Amino acid sequence: MRIIRTHEDIEAGLAGLVMLDARLEHVIDKAGPVPLRRTDPGYRGLANIIVSQMVSKASAAAIWNRMEASLGEITADAVLALDDDDCRRFGLSRAKADTLRRVAAAATAGEIDLDAICNEEAVKAIHELTAIKGIGRWTAEVYLLFCAGHPDVFPAGDVALQNAIGHALGLELRPTASEVDSLAGGWSPWRSVAARLFWAYYAQEMRRDALPVTP
Repeated sequence: MRIIRTHEDIEAGLAGLVMLDARLEHVIDKAGPVPLRRTDPGYRGLANIIVSQMVSKASAAAIWNRMEASLGEITADAVLALDDDDCRRFGLSRAKADTLRRVAAAATAGEIDLDAICNEEAVKAIHELTAIKGIGRWTAEVYLLFCAGHPDVFPAGDVALQNAIGHALGLELRPTASEVDSLAGGWSPWRSVAARLFWAYYAQEMRRDALPVTP
C-alpha cells in the first residue's frame, strides 16, 4: 500500500487518475493546486476530525483553539480529565464530548491503537473505528485520508464531494452517496487523491472551502 506522504505522491496520483478516467483532466485543470493536508495520526488527529463534524471551519477552529489554550497538548488523558462544564465552555456539544471521551477511553485502555490502525486495510480499519459509538463512516474515512495517508479511500457520503462531482462532470442532479461510491470505484487505487482533487475543485470553482480537517 503506497502511503500518501508528499506532494509528489499527489502528483503521481493525479497522473494515475487521468489514465483511469480522461474526464478528470478537465477537473485537474479547473481545481488548481491539490493540497496534501496531512496531519499526524493518533488521538489528537482523530479528535480534530470529531470536533470538525457538522460545523463550519470557523466554528471548529474556535472550539479547537479554546481546547488547546486550556489543555495545551490535546491527549486522551487530558480529555478524560475534563468535566461537563469544561466541554460546554469549549463549545462542544454533548454528543461530541461523549465521542471524544469514548475514543479517549478506548485508546488509554488499549482497545484501539490509532497509530497501528493506519497500517491496516481500509475495510478493517473503518470497521474498528466505527465500532466506537459516535464514530461514523465519514469520520473513519477522513482519519484514514488525512492522518494515515491511505491512498484508496473516498468519503462518498460527503455532501461537498457529491456537489463537486455533480458540477465537474456535468450531471443533472447531485449524485447520491451510492452513486458516488460507484463512480469512485473507477478511480481506485487513487481514490484518496480523487477526494482531495474534488475538494480542491469545490473550493476553486464553487468558491467554498470544504476540506474537513486541517493540520
